[in-house]
Amino acid sequence: MKFRKKINLSIIGSVGLPPKYGGWETLVDNIIYFLKKDLKVNVFCSSKIYKKKISNYKGVSIEYINLYPNGFQSIFYDLFSMLCAIRKSDVMLILGVSGCIFLPLIKMFYRGKIIVNTDGLESERLKWGFFVKMFLRFSERVAVGFANCLVVDNQGVAEYIFKKYNRKTTQIAYGGDHVKKIPLTKKIKKKYSIPNFYAFKVARIEPENNIEMILSSFSKNKFPLIIVGNWNSSKYGKNLIKKYKKVSNIKILEAIYNLSILDQIRSNAIFYIHGHSVGGTNPSLVEAMSLGLPIIAYNVNFNRYTTNNNCLYFKNEKQLNLLIQSINKKKISKIGVKMKKIANQRYKWNKISHQYLKLIKDQ
Repeated sequence: MKFRKKINLSIIGSVGLPPKYGGWETLVDNIIYFLKKDLKVNVFCSSKIYKKKISNYKGVSIEYINLYPNGFQSIFYDLFSMLCAIRKSDVMLILGVSGCIFLPLIKMFYRGKIIVNTDGLESERLKWGFFVKMFLRFSERVAVGFANCLVVDNQGVAEYIFKKYNRKTTQIAYGGDHVKKIPLTKKIKKKYSIPNFYAFKVARIEPENNIEMILSSFSKNKFPLIIVGNWNSSKYGKNLIKKYKKVSNIKILEAIYNLSILDQIRSNAIFYIHGHSVGGTNPSLVEAMSLGLPIIAYNVNFNRYTTNNNCLYFKNEKQLNLLIQSINKKKISKIGVKMKKIANQRYKWNKISHQYLKLIKDQ
């Protein structure tokens, strides 16, 4: 009797495991639980981030690349991961397009299957200068041209790629059911000075997430807001802290990487405010939906696709001001119920993992 050997899968492009709270790392941490049952999985990690080395995590093998996984070095972090994966994998799952500029070279030596998750529209982020944007657009073009399969997590991204490159994609969403609704303890409430009711937002502090629009609006409305992010990682964030730190109804918190603490604070909010304007199914939005939080989201097609047109939307500060002023707890709670229902249908890791497994196994 012949036994079919397990497919060897290499996952490339995340910071690594165990996850340090981030979108790619959360995705990898959740899908490997299911994939390892049918596949041999190897995950590449950055030894610059993980000083303590492990060879195995939750039944998957770990390999380290001595480069940073972000910024300019991310290009070569992905390249060396791919070169190492050539000799040991049947399938590469590459997260993001920055290293895909080298796919023509890799395919000269690799006969396995290459799957690229393109993420959102990275080249449209306002923080990038002209040359970085040009590079990211070129890498995107190479990924579209040389990957065996393209994965997108949002219908808006699928439409963009088809319109620009006339190429079909496989749509696989991002999961949110790893978050938990947890009662707010007295200890956490006291430590972070949490008010009795509040709106909540967690995000990278970047211009395209409309952070300043949100802060300005809440400073005028006086509705309590708790906003969590990496404020001290950029001049933009530091300037916003200086401008809004003394506004009495706004609580600015530095990034919280303890998921239990983060879940306590966000799951007890009155509503979630989402300002992301650049493509894809944003993890923070899906997580808020999975908690059953009512959503007020920036009016862009990516967010409308994610929420199935069932939440409240704003395009500018004036519209956001009017929405906050007209908050009706009974009405907005119905939106939370709809968000939870959509999340249960679309954004479960079990379903998402099986979609990845099918794509990996398909010949």
